[in-house]
Amino acid sequence: MLEWCLPKDMDLEGVEFKAIASGSHRVSTDFIYFRKGRYFGLACFANMAVESTEERGARMKSVGILSPSYTLLYRYMSFLEHQVRLQLQSPGHYSPLEAFYEDKRALLPPSGEDVVTAFPANAWGAAINHSMHPEMKFIRFFGEQIMVLWKLALLRRRILIFSPPPVGVVCYRVYCCCCLANISIPGVGVAVPEFRPFFYVNVADISALENELSYVACTTEKIFEEKKDLYDVYVDNQNVKTYRDGLKPLLRLSAADREKYRKLTEQRQMLLYSQEENGDCVSSEEDLFILFFLEQNNRIFQTLSEVAGSPDPTITQDSVKAMGLDPHGDRLFLLHLLEIYGYDSLLVSEQLCCS
Repeated sequence: MLEWCLPKDMDLEGVEFKAIASGSHRVSTDFIYFRKGRYFGLACFANMAVESTEERGARMKSVGILSPSYTLLYRYMSFLEHQVRLQLQSPGHYSPLEAFYEDKRALLPPSGEDVVTAFPANAWGAAINHSMHPEMKFIRFFGEQIMVLWKLALLRRRILIFSPPPVGVVCYRVYCCCCLANISIPGVGVAVPEFRPFFYVNVADISALENELSYVACTTEKIFEEKKDLYDVYVDNQNVKTYRDGLKPLLRLSAADREKYRKLTEQRQMLLYSQEENGDCVSSEEDLFILFFLEQNNRIFQTLSEVAGSPDPTITQDSVKAMGLDPHGDRLFLLHLLEIYGYDSLLVSEQLCCS
């Protein structure tokens, strides 16, 4: 149930099922990012044992906030964690929450036009430093599969990640998947569907997801796996799968994927060594992989733009290698990319005939 909120006149129907994830009774604390309409939310959950038959031995609450952008929500995580503990120990004391609202409130935009969808590299710094979960290390968790996720994210596919609670670490994977598709070349990608982070979703979000062309989200509800029309790609732990025949070949790693992954892990090892030797706390693994994939994406689209502007607009083996792709193993990925990003007028050399 929704116990208390400010402002009182806001439509928060169903927010209680987002702020407390299905299965949360199995964990003592968690944090959850979610979407509510055109706003983003962050809630901190806590579970406390109590000697009360009425509460069946446990008291569970979440304290959360909504904002037009998720990029600054992490700043308030420690406040929310502290407040949820207070609410468990002294239920009904809302004055610190009222003071926080009065201090931080801003007029929410009347439409979704002002919703911020940029993915700054520091948006999760506090959450990662704060959490001791090794799963927060995105590269280590997915291993080579990160290359598969990168291609699917760049192709703007609908990606659904399943995991039991805690949800916070899985919300972080949603954010990382979005970062895989970053492109900073002006004008590129403006006509493709926006790759939208939904963060945590439950069965109440099914109707919203049905209308989405491109998204990445996570859930704790296994029933989603059966709803195959809602997603293109289903990620269960480190297992990436699809029921769409056209995408199945993309789950296989190409020689170029393995080479890129080798470079990424090499850079990660150098970063870890630098952190150990020099106490370098400024550079983070998150910054490293965001920049790595941003540069890779820019390299692809820079080459495509150059080919498109040349007298002979044909993609050859050399131009594919210049993109950092495999002329044979990445042929299907490249064809999908040309179609989605509007480069389908380019000719593809017959040298790229075998996948």
